[in-house]
Amino acid sequence: MKEVFIGNYGLEQVGQKMTATGWVANIRNHGKLAFIELRDREGLLQVFVAGDSPAFAGIDHLHKEDVISVTGEVVKRESRFVNKAIKSGQVELRAEAIQILANSKSLPFELDQHAHTGEDLRQKYRYLDLRRSKMTENLKLRHQVTSTIRDYLNGKDFMEVETPYLTKSTPEGARDFLVPSRVFKNQFYALPQSPQMLKQLLMGAGLERYYQVVRCFRDEDLRGDRQPEFTQVDMEMSFVSEEDIRRLVEGMLKAVVKKTHGLELTEAFSTISYEEAMSRFGSDKPDTRFGLELNSLTDLCQANESLLIKKALDNQEEVMGICVPNAANAFTKKQLSHFYQEMKGFGASRFASVTVKAGGLQGDLASTFETEVAAFIERFKAQDGDLLLLVIAKKRQAQEALGYLRLEVAKHLDLIDQSLLNFLWVVDWPLLEWNEDQNRYQAMHHPFTQGIFEDGEETGQFRSHAYDIVLNGYEIGGGSLRIHDRKAQEAMFELLGMSREDYERDFGFFLEALEYGFPPHGGLALGLDRLVMILAGEENIRQVIAFPKNGTGFDPMLESPSLVDQRQLKDLHLELKN
Repeated sequence: MKEVFIGNYGLEQVGQKMTATGWVANIRNHGKLAFIELRDREGLLQVFVAGDSPAFAGIDHLHKEDVISVTGEVVKRESRFVNKAIKSGQVELRAEAIQILANSKSLPFELDQHAHTGEDLRQKYRYLDLRRSKMTENLKLRHQVTSTIRDYLNGKDFMEVETPYLTKSTPEGARDFLVPSRVFKNQFYALPQSPQMLKQLLMGAGLERYYQVVRCFRDEDLRGDRQPEFTQVDMEMSFVSEEDIRRLVEGMLKAVVKKTHGLELTEAFSTISYEEAMSRFGSDKPDTRFGLELNSLTDLCQANESLLIKKALDNQEEVMGICVPNAANAFTKKQLSHFYQEMKGFGASRFASVTVKAGGLQGDLASTFETEVAAFIERFKAQDGDLLLLVIAKKRQAQEALGYLRLEVAKHLDLIDQSLLNFLWVVDWPLLEWNEDQNRYQAMHHPFTQGIFEDGEETGQFRSHAYDIVLNGYEIGGGSLRIHDRKAQEAMFELLGMSREDYERDFGFFLEALEYGFPPHGGLALGLDRLVMILAGEENIRQVIAFPKNGTGFDPMLESPSLVDQRQLKDLHLELKN
């Protein structure tokens, strides 16, 4: 085993005879001398091979990505040859003997040309893709984040406890991955979407502070920041308040940023309510690294005489918009038409783009808002040359449409400072949300969330003791105070339209546990993959997972999922149908 990784060789190794092992990243043969760039996990080391060295005779037999062993003396480079781009750049190894430990055939793609290679090919040969320095650095960052979190929580008297992967399928939440049982005919385990009930049961067991870096599984449609299997930092605490939990998680994330980026975050994370997030940013996970905040204009349009606005107000639709500074000529008609199609997808009945010029409005629907010009400009604090993008839709649809639009505009105009790490707490979440397809309420977070009930409130107005932690426009974690009383938990199930028969069948074991002296408790789950993705500056979660699935949930390297032997199906009492 190496005492020193070759990528870390420095002045302290000068004068020593070393045996360096690694992969041949590059060879430069100049006829009378040669240079080998040797690579290991920590980086590159330059190997100098003199023409009169016994090692030179084997140079012609070397190929890129061969694994070799080089014995020689470490020498200090002349100052003019120091390579500041690599950690070992002050030294080089003077080769005396080279041994080939393993040959490599021609690669399916050049590692330094990965950007020109399709992602499926890179994933098929993921073990090669991971040799790239950026991918190695991503995995090292992931290790740093995980170890820092463990150290922090261990220092706060948390216990790491493992929970099972073979659990029970429950109806609430995303679609389960099911595992057929060989022993129990026609019955199934489910892979856990999270250890939610299990970690709550650990609180009932009296452990008081639990955490786990745990794999979770959800059979849902994929996107750039989502995988069917993912890693969660799961935490649960007894006898805590919301503020206790947020303070602990905030301290943990500050420790992570200090360890990984060397940044000392001294200020408390900002906190806004769910409703404020939606009204200002059109998102429950707002990116606050730039402005373009939403403004409602509905109150300014009450006296508008146009049929368009009257009809919109009669339908309880709202007029909302964003102001884009100095962007009057930033978008083509084709781009604005594309925005309109996107807004229709969110349910907006109209979309308009107007520019501010000489204190007036020009463009789509400018004449419709002729009497509101001064009020609009004042509401947006707009200046000549600004662009106003307006939508007419139901309140939540308008907010979500503009929330999407502000992000698209910010990306197009390069308004986002990529160096910032903007953490944000979103609190005061609704307890329930209406599911149009099922014609019933469903839990906004999950059915074990503690509600806040006030006299005179209707069911849809109930709030909850729930909180999300957001970073740069991504939800990286969420949690809540939990229900710890059986009657309250049953009442929650009934709010969700579940019959006693249903919840006794699916959650009877948990309801019974609540009758044996269950403490007040709460917690939070942090998405490790997503957090590392943001800290690494990546746009896709697959870049920080060693062996991910592709965008369809398929693994090109393992060729999984795949067909299995009929004997296995027979053992599981399964029969395939076309």
